Amino acid sequence: MSKSLVVVESPAKVKTISKFLGKDYTVKASMGHIRDLPETGLSVDIENGFKPHYTIIEGKKKIVNEIKKAADNVDDILIATDPDREGEAICWHLAHELKKSDKPIKRITFNEITKNAVLNAIKHPGQIDQNLVDAQQARRILDRLVGYQISPILGKTIKWGLSAGRVQSVAVRLICEREDEILAFVPEEYWTIDAILKGENTNQFSARLFEINSKKAKIDNEEQAKSILKDLDGKDYIVDKIDRKERKKNPVPPFTTSKLQQEAVRKLRMPVKTTMRVAQDLYEGVELGDEGSVGLITYMRTDSTRVAKEAIDSVRDLIERSFGDDYLPDKAVHYQSKKGAQDAHEAIRPTDVNKTPSEIKKFLTQDQYELYDLIWKRFVASQMKPAIYDVTTIDIKAGKYTFRANGSIIKFKGFMSVYMESVDEETEEEKESILPELTVGQKLLLLNLIPEQHFTQPPPRYNEATLVKALEEKGIGRPSTYATIISTIQDREYVTKEQGRFVPTEMGRLVNNALLKSFPEIIDVEFTAKMESELDDIEEGKVNWVKVLEEFYKPFSRSLEKAPDNIKSAKKDMEETTDEICDLCGRKMVIKWGRYGRFLACSGFPECKGTKQLNNKESVSNEPEATDEICEKCGSPMVIRTSKYGKFLSCSQYPKCKFTKPLNIGIKCPRPNC
Repeated sequence: MSKSLVVVESPAKVKTISKFLGKDYTVKASMGHIRDLPETGLSVDIENGFKPHYTIIEGKKKIVNEIKKAADNVDDILIATDPDREGEAICWHLAHELKKSDKPIKRITFNEITKNAVLNAIKHPGQIDQNLVDAQQARRILDRLVGYQISPILGKTIKWGLSAGRVQSVAVRLICEREDEILAFVPEEYWTIDAILKGENTNQFSARLFEINSKKAKIDNEEQAKSILKDLDGKDYIVDKIDRKERKKNPVPPFTTSKLQQEAVRKLRMPVKTTMRVAQDLYEGVELGDEGSVGLITYMRTDSTRVAKEAIDSVRDLIERSFGDDYLPDKAVHYQSKKGAQDAHEAIRPTDVNKTPSEIKKFLTQDQYELYDLIWKRFVASQMKPAIYDVTTIDIKAGKYTFRANGSIIKFKGFMSVYMESVDEETEEEKESILPELTVGQKLLLLNLIPEQHFTQPPPRYNEATLVKALEEKGIGRPSTYATIISTIQDREYVTKEQGRFVPTEMGRLVNNALLKSFPEIIDVEFTAKMESELDDIEEGKVNWVKVLEEFYKPFSRSLEKAPDNIKSAKKDMEETTDEICDLCGRKMVIKWGRYGRFLACSGFPECKGTKQLNNKESVSNEPEATDEICEKCGSPMVIRTSKYGKFLSCSQYPKCKFTKPLNIGIKCPRPNC
C-alpha cells in the first residue's frame, strides 16, 4: 500500500513526477478542473452572497471516482496542482471531493518539475491558500454574470449566438478604436533631402538635412524642397562637428509570460495560443531518451523577472566556460520586476541551463525546440555583459543648412552574441550606418542631393504581439488569459486577421457599439483594469470577494434593465442607406441587422414592412442598370433591378409605373418544348 497520493493536473506531470518518487507514492491526474459552474443556467445565487452552484464537469465523474478510490488506500493526500489561481482552485475543488476520505489533505507547490523542487515541496507541505481560491472564484463569477446576462440580450436584439465577455469585449473595443483612428487619419505630406557625400580617399556616405538656420528642418511640400535644392546649388559642404562616444546596450531580463508571448509572435511567428500550449509541454515534461520525462522550463505563468540564486550560479558558470571571462559580469545581474507584479514565481527559464537546445533538439518537436531555444538564449543573455558601440554623429554645414549623419560600430557584442530582442516597428532613426574617418573643417565632395516625398502613416493595426502588449500595459486581463481572449474574439468572428493584423468585422463593430451604449462601464478600459486590481487585492487578502461582486453588480444590474432599448438604438445608428427600392411602396431601403444577420428593410418601417434578403457576396446596387428596352405600359426606358429571386426588367418610372418582365439572358432552356 502506498503511503501518499499525489494529485496533479495532467498525465505529462504524472510521468515526470513519478520518476522522482518511490513505491510509497501513487500519482494521479485530475485532467484539469473537476468542478465548475454548469453550462446551463446562471448557477450563481445573487441574493445569497453570490453563492456559486458547482457541479462535477461532464465526463469527469470517472476520474474523480478513480482519485477517490486511490485515496482510500493511502495515509495522506498531497495536491500538487499549478502554483497559481487556477491551480489553487483545482486543489480546493479536489479537497472538497476528497474530504469524505477522512485522510489529511496537504498542499504542495513547486516552480519547476525537477527532483530537488518536488522532494523539497513534499518535505515542506502547506495549506490551501483561500485568498487565491477566492480570487479565482470572484473572476469566474464575474465572467459568468457578464457573459450569461449580456449574451441573451445581444441574441434577442441583434443576432442569436452572439456573446459578450468582461475582458474579450474590451479587447474588441481596442481593435475597433484603432480601426477608427486609421479611418480618420489624414496623411500629411513631408519631404526629406539626403546628401550623398565623399571625403578625400574615403567611401561615400549619406547625411540628411537636419537644421535650417539652427532650427529643425521642416519641409512640407515639393515647392519648398525645390527651393532648398536651388539654394544649395554651389554651396560648399564642410564638416562642422564630430561627436564620438561609447554607448552600452544592456541585455533584457529573462521572460515573463507576456514578454514570451510577444517575442514568440515576433521571432517565431508563433500564435499566443500555440506558445502557451508548447510552454505547458516544456514545463510538464518531455521525453529525453534514457532520461525519461524531463521538465525543461520553470512555470510559464509569471509576471516576475526574479531568478533563483542556484540558477544564476549555473548560468554564470556556463557563460564562463562557453564564452570566456570577457562576457561574464563581475557580479550577477538582478532585474527589477515591473510595478504591480505579484512576483509569486520566478521568471521563465530553463530548469537546467546545461541542457542546450542543440543537444536536446532530436527529442523535441519543431515548436518545442524553437520555443526552448528562445527561452534558453534569453536567459543566458540576461546574465552576460552589455554590448558596446562606438557611436558617431557628424554635422556638415552647407551655408545655413546643417546635414547630419549617424553611424555606429559594435566594439564588443557581449550578450548580443546570443540574443537580440525584436521590435514591433523599426523607425528611420534606428537604421544606422558605418561612417568614414573625417576631421572637423574637412571639405567634402557632394555627389548627389536626393529629395524624397513622404507621408505620415496611421497607427498600425494590432497584431498578436502588440495586442498583448497593449492589454498588459492597460492592465486588462492577465497574461495567462491572453491566449483565450485572442482565440475567443476570432472564434466569435468579431475580428479577422489581414496580413497577420486584427481587423474588426461588421458584427464586431455592431456589438462593440451596442455594448458602448448599453454597458459603457463593462468595456471601459480603466474600469476593467480596476477590476483586475481588485482581484489582485482579493488574492492578497486585502478585500473580501463578495464585497467586490456586490459593488460591481449594483450598477451592472441597472444597465441590464435599460440594455434592450439602448441596443436597439445602437442598431439604428448602424443602419446603412442604399438606393435599393422597396417593392411594396417604392421607398429606398436600408441595411438593418436582425436576429439572423443583415437584411434589407424599407426605410418607411413600420408603415411599410417590405424586406429583402441581402446577398452578402455582392454589394447592394446603388443604381439600377440602364437598358435599351422600352416599357410596354408607359413607354419609359426600362432598367435592370435585382430582387431576392435574381435580376429582372423594371420600368424606370417605378413606383408610378409597376410594369416588369423577365430578363432574357440569351440562353435557351434545355427542357423540350419549353
